[in-house]
Amino acid sequence: MVTAYVMVKASTGDVDRLKESMLNLDDGVKSVNIVAGDVDFIVKADVESPAEVKTIAASIHEMSGIERTQTYIAMD
Repeated sequence: MVTAYVMVKASTGDVDRLKESMLNLDDGVKSVNIVAGDVDFIVKADVESPAEVKTIAASIHEMSGIERTQTYIAMD
């Protein structure tokens, strides 16, 4: 099992729509939290492989209203 966190910066104020879109993206997406700080969302994914992390992160990055993403894979 691979756990990853995707930090997401939105370029729109439509956070509810984006949150719902990310939650419905893939079964591997376990949570989407709206946060204060340098990013707008933290997405947690639990998947079988790093390739699946890449697919989820790429799908988020391609969504309308997303400015940038950064992905971190948990090491423990």
